[in-house]
Amino acid sequence: MGFTISQKILRDHLLSGEMTVGSEISIRIDQTLTQDSTGTMAYLQFEAIGVPRVKTKLSIAYIDHNTIQSGFENADDHKYIQTVTKKHGIRFSRPGNGVCHQVHIERFGVPGQTLLGSDSHTPTCGGIGMLAIGAGGLDVAVAMGGGPYYLSVPKICKVVLEGSLAPWATAKDIILEVLRILSVKGGVGKIVEYAGSGLAELSVPERATITNMGAELGATTSIFPSDEVTKAFLAAQGREEDWISLLPDEDASYDEVITIDLSVLKPLAAKPHMPDNVVSVTEIAGLQVDQVCIGSCTNSSLMDMLKVAAILKGKTVHPDVSLVIAPGSKQVFSMLAQSGALADMISAGARILECACGPCIGMGQSPRTNAVSLRTNNRNFYARSGTASASVYLVSPEVAAVAAITGVVTDPASYGPPPVIQMPSSFTVNDNLIVMPAENADEVDVIRGPNIKPFPVNVPLTASVSGKILVVLGDNITTDHIMPSNAKLLPYRSNVPYLADYCLTPSDPAFPARAKEYGGGFIVGGSNYGQGSSREHAALAPLQLGVKGVITISFARIHMANLINNGILPLTFTDPSDYDRMNLLDQLEIADAREQIMDAVSGQPVSIINHTQGYSFDVACSISDRQAQILLAGGLLNFTRQHA
Repeated sequence: MGFTISQKILRDHLLSGEMTVGSEISIRIDQTLTQDSTGTMAYLQFEAIGVPRVKTKLSIAYIDHNTIQSGFENADDHKYIQTVTKKHGIRFSRPGNGVCHQVHIERFGVPGQTLLGSDSHTPTCGGIGMLAIGAGGLDVAVAMGGGPYYLSVPKICKVVLEGSLAPWATAKDIILEVLRILSVKGGVGKIVEYAGSGLAELSVPERATITNMGAELGATTSIFPSDEVTKAFLAAQGREEDWISLLPDEDASYDEVITIDLSVLKPLAAKPHMPDNVVSVTEIAGLQVDQVCIGSCTNSSLMDMLKVAAILKGKTVHPDVSLVIAPGSKQVFSMLAQSGALADMISAGARILECACGPCIGMGQSPRTNAVSLRTNNRNFYARSGTASASVYLVSPEVAAVAAITGVVTDPASYGPPPVIQMPSSFTVNDNLIVMPAENADEVDVIRGPNIKPFPVNVPLTASVSGKILVVLGDNITTDHIMPSNAKLLPYRSNVPYLADYCLTPSDPAFPARAKEYGGGFIVGGSNYGQGSSREHAALAPLQLGVKGVITISFARIHMANLINNGILPLTFTDPSDYDRMNLLDQLEIADAREQIMDAVSGQPVSIINHTQGYSFDVACSISDRQAQILLAGGLLNFTRQHA
């Protein structure tokens, strides 16, 4: 039996374990990336591990999230990241150089290599045949120190793309269709591999749009072959030497196969407030639009921007619409200026933002009360835009641009022929905003501002774990719910004690005070708890508040790993009906906790006593022996120090 693309990369990087679905393996990591929203914590953790210099082939820190400097906090964090990376052998991408995923696929991604990033959209680089995985900052810190990355061997879901896209249908519509089919939890425990005759017509930027939003499926990662299309892109970037051919074997076996006929695909939109709430654009045509935001790591490539500029050329943005555009990188921005496309955008009335995440993460450009906002980013979670009453729809850049002109959601097929843009044979390359690390680390002083506080470190698991149920939540609780990430809070990513006062407040404003009053306890949630971002602050803030365990129907992959890494018990109801019996402030106890957690490795249930109601119920703790040892140690940092 042959191998799939991802199986080949996993096999080539395998350090321990067996390549059987569901078993835990460890792999060697070639590259890491961080961004400033998660990076400060990752580098504090890297320093705590005590390794003097990174041991990866390449590690790079990007500044792209916290770029609004309304106080000293963001600038202080940036200075800390710049100096700590310079000292420890890590490249530094300065503010203005661009969004991490866009820059990385342009300048650093290598087919066949592994990439671990402290951002959930790290799988973007799967668009060039890289096994790129999002993880918590502590996992990335360990990888930078030369440690392995552990994961359960995923199933492989093959998505076969047949035929050619019809006019106005785009790569964004492909991934929205996959989301419609699989849902936001349909990719959990899977790698999505793309194949089929339709791949030949999809450029690397289009492929990257698809792999980027694979994060919204809950997938471990998504990947395309490294083929002649990949080779042409890397050659245009002056990096043809990085190319290798990477294709699946003809007799490769897949756990699941989905086929999509591109020729019948129409422009799609994800309605509020979930990326899988997908409908045809024609179903919402005529909806009045207040704001259009084009950019983010999903759709900010040069190809996207040139198509938008072509639609806007000679037109004027509707007077009731605010249009903002954020190019994905300095390379994209420069080439827009050189080609005259930037002038077409500006002349039409677009407001040009810096090359950063911006509106996608609620960092500025929050829409007005009750607004309809069309966005090309990857998530439309409730209140993520910064305006809770706003309705955010996810669409392609083309649909967004047409709506900016007409003032309403418009089927672009009624607008005329779509713009035809060819991939350039060469890109403008200027890496002058990449700062190389120092050769002599002793010459570098790491500068820490007053906003940088020590992060919480758990204690070893106690013999008995007890506490009250502090909150009972529903399904699809996102990391935005657990640890809000708006423009007011992002500057405090290096100050967990401050952030903890906002933990879960979108769902229950009284949660932080209640957790403090009762000295911590348990969180109860529904299915797909912790979907969304890789931010480990969604585990660190509960840890700061004394949360000992999270009991749910099911977890999102990265968040469950972050809970384990911080010594918080991730527990799932063996009988989902027990979820309905959970009441706020019920007193729970896990007796003989250390023994029960070790027994859970072999599949034994963990028994929890509900003292308030006078009964016991079983939960599962689906962990490996290594993860059990991490929980017993009180987290990965403690475990790593013990086994250094």
